Amino acid sequence: MEIIIIFFIAHWYLSLFSQSFLQHRYAAHGSFTMNKFWERFFYVFAYITQGSSYMSANTYGILHRAHHAYADTEKDPHSPKNYSNFFSMMWQTRKAFDDVSEKRVEIEERFTKNLPDWRGFDKWGESMPSRVLFSLLYIGFYILFAPYWWLFLLVPFQILMGPVHGTIINWFAHKYGKQSFEVNNTSRNFMPVDFLMLGEDYHNNHHKYPTSANFGVKWYEIDPLYYIMLGLESLHIIKIRHKGKYIPGEY
Repeated sequence: MEIIIIFFIAHWYLSLFSQSFLQHRYAAHGSFTMNKFWERFFYVFAYITQGSSYMSANTYGILHRAHHAYADTEKDPHSPKNYSNFFSMMWQTRKAFDDVSEKRVEIEERFTKNLPDWRGFDKWGESMPSRVLFSLLYIGFYILFAPYWWLFLLVPFQILMGPVHGTIINWFAHKYGKQSFEVNNTSRNFMPVDFLMLGEDYHNNHHKYPTSANFGVKWYEIDPLYYIMLGLESLHIIKIRHKGKYIPGEY
């Protein structure tokens, strides 16, 4: 059973790292820069770690910028205020994601500036054959190593890992927790110390200072991913743009 738990936890945090690092802080907010080699490296890393729930950094960036610009309004692609439950919110988010990806909707120019774009790779990563392949790999791993049937209840969470992470932030972190800063939306800091979401749970802080690389503000709000970013900067892999500077702004 231990190997299944280790596999699940590793997938949880590696997938979350990729979403927060590449798609959120890099693509959507430009919190740091990196050269083309490392950008492509982290694209591939995101594909491996996110697997069946891989998301285009380009499309994610557009949708997330719209979320900040129109938070909790009718134009917000995923506001809990517009839906009765998180299932319907995430289903509509998926549809909005597909509409942007397939260019079925008009996109404001301000949401497309300076976004990474690797369309060929994204097309494969988001394809049904790729998603099915990863899903079968997860199931096969459980068949080989799961000693109890109830462990298979974790499989759907692994297949839908990205949406699960998105639900925690976009639903629960807009409904529960503390508002440290007054903002024009319902964002909250879901937990006082974020051990679960690599700093993403400091959602109210993030809406107040969206371009900051560090989502923690108070001394006890430790943002684990920020310290990983500092390590990557020391290795000259990335260059953080807003280190410790809490600058209000859309993105």
